[in-house]
Amino acid sequence: MAIIYNREQNTMTLHTKNSTYQMLVGKYQYLLHLYYGKRISGSMEHLLTYYDHGFSGNPYEADNDRTFSLDALPQEYSCLGNGDYRSVSFWMKREDGARGCDLRYVSHEILDGKYALEGLPAVYAKEHAQTLRVVLEDVQKLVRVTLLYGVLADEDIITRSAVIENMGASPVTVEKVHSACLDFTHGSYDLIHLSGRYGMERMMEREKVTRSLARIGSRRGTSSHQQNPFVILAQTDTTEDVGLCCGMSLMYSGNFSAEVQEDQFHQTRISMGISEELFSVVLKPGEVFTAPEVILSFSDQGLGQLSRNFHRVIRSHVCRGMYRDIPRPVLINNWEATYFTFTGEKIYQIAKQASELGVEMFVLDDGWFGVRDCDQSGLGDWYVNEKKLGEPLAELAGRINQLGMKFGLWIEPEMVSEDSDLYRAHPEWAFVIPGKKPVRSRYQLVLDFSNREVVDYVFHKISAVLDGAGISYIKMDMNRSICDVYSSVAGKENQGAVLHKYVLGVYDFLERLRERYPELLIEGCSGGGGRFDAGMLYYTPQIWSSDNTDAVERLSIQYGTSFGYPISASGAHVSVVPNEQTGRVVGMETRAMTAMAGSFGYELDSEKLTEEEKDQVKEQIRDFHKYWKVIHHGDYYRITKPQENREIAAWQFVSEDQTEALMNVVTLSTHCNSPVSYVHFKGLDERKLYRLEIHGGGKNDTLNGRLLYGSALMYGGLPVPVMSGEYQPWQVYLVEAQQEV
Repeated sequence: MAIIYNREQNTMTLHTKNSTYQMLVGKYQYLLHLYYGKRISGSMEHLLTYYDHGFSGNPYEADNDRTFSLDALPQEYSCLGNGDYRSVSFWMKREDGARGCDLRYVSHEILDGKYALEGLPAVYAKEHAQTLRVVLEDVQKLVRVTLLYGVLADEDIITRSAVIENMGASPVTVEKVHSACLDFTHGSYDLIHLSGRYGMERMMEREKVTRSLARIGSRRGTSSHQQNPFVILAQTDTTEDVGLCCGMSLMYSGNFSAEVQEDQFHQTRISMGISEELFSVVLKPGEVFTAPEVILSFSDQGLGQLSRNFHRVIRSHVCRGMYRDIPRPVLINNWEATYFTFTGEKIYQIAKQASELGVEMFVLDDGWFGVRDCDQSGLGDWYVNEKKLGEPLAELAGRINQLGMKFGLWIEPEMVSEDSDLYRAHPEWAFVIPGKKPVRSRYQLVLDFSNREVVDYVFHKISAVLDGAGISYIKMDMNRSICDVYSSVAGKENQGAVLHKYVLGVYDFLERLRERYPELLIEGCSGGGGRFDAGMLYYTPQIWSSDNTDAVERLSIQYGTSFGYPISASGAHVSVVPNEQTGRVVGMETRAMTAMAGSFGYELDSEKLTEEEKDQVKEQIRDFHKYWKVIHHGDYYRITKPQENREIAAWQFVSEDQTEALMNVVTLSTHCNSPVSYVHFKGLDERKLYRLEIHGGGKNDTLNGRLLYGSALMYGGLPVPVMSGEYQPWQVYLVEAQQEV
């Protein structure tokens, strides 16, 4: 059993293959958190201590016992109003304006299978999973909070959510609701999070947890380029391969917050959920609010193993659809080739040349609809501009299909241009505060996707285009942060719920697309990586990592992304040089090797390729299919830190059965009389003998074809050839040698 209730000890214990999570129904029916860490046996109640702490209050029932204080005890779900003055997970406002409640344990039940959340993404598992439902109620019977726990034991995954129900006779306002809270009674910790900016997303940052409250999050309406809803709490001595750490990934694509702090008694609390900023939900009697799910995992073998736990659960229990487990088509996108200036014939010629090179899908980007020759008009008018194309979209798609290629399309359904038929007809459908001039971004406004009528209209218009055009792929973009939040249909008291309902509207739109077009591959995008989160991956199995396609900068972007998300989820393309964003010139082989640590495709004009480059593209596509399984379903290992190691960047994949591996290296700097760098493989079978197949390195390929044991490759390593010039690629492919060891 993954979930065990011990009646005598009054503990609920959740076991995975390598971890244990435990809580205790303590005095006065308070639910206390005991432990989350390496798998153990028995009760961890001995970790609790009881002292009379000054200025730490006590429940009224404690009478003269001043040693029981929720300001000092670890809690399973902290709330405002029970004497806990730390950062709490939940608070509410009563009808009389008072804030606070006092949640106590009432009951629990253990169920087979994994729970689901209505209208929200959640980890799924029909078999080998269990659910724990724990019911807490306010002592005044104002609210009931049902804590949900899902256990996928084999994957070392525990999930958490909370459902808030108004039990009283009057409305209550939920002003903060986090989905998960973890309290650790002792230890020294670091917070690892992924920050950045547009074009440089998910840069790994590590900082010591102190007495100062550390809070990361987004108030931009999306999970954002600037922060990401994935965090790690790691002991200070934890490295890639050694040490204790736990991760939290919020399956939500809107405003979020994660908070961590060491308290006055050196205990550490971390919690995660919807941001309380710009948020309030009024619950009438009997109404419920469901908090988004948090995915938890623990590792006692360092950050690398923690990442691989998240990679596996997202690949197999978050992503869905026919492309979850099969190779996705190698595509070419016309954006950097043409921008808005194209005709149907130009598109066809790019596709024709690409098809001859082995490219499997063409994607028509922005500019195919409405009056859309620049970014100042046309958004919202989802009809094909046949005058611009010179033919119906279905005919263009058909011609490209005849080349043996699939056809894809770019859309941005959540946006509207002021210069559009839709805005002129329905200005009230956009987020604009009455009497205030809106903040523009990219000359566009945001449609109110909290309004079902708006979602219905946009879905109907886009479906009318997709129905007759043979579309195999959609790139769904979202190119601005949300501001001026006001819904014309929400009413005064419900404006605080608009941004959350907006996210639900986006999820509803995507779910309808999935149901109507089950063979459609959808790629998420928000100006690149502005909405790269586990919630979006439930609907789109890949997300465009960044609008920055510079191969060298992508090394850092993809490195940071790998801490919480699998390679298969990361959209990556080979683009032109000099690079459109940075002007950097990087060789075609290096650009391709970097892009293969993702979904893989091309962002260029195939007609402008030289003959040598065309031959390289053909070889790259063959290599992508050759290495696809080990890259997309193998274990991923970070070998170097590109933000710290300025000599080389290296990363590696190992197949599940350890019969093949792929080491990728890019030189970052070049020096006179340069010292030699070495790379050490990880995750191999020490006893297996591997044959080396080496690509790159110039004339320094003396190791090509050699047979070496896994132990030699891991503990001795391989020397990286000294190559002339920066950004040179070197790749080592290992295959188990077919002979006795």
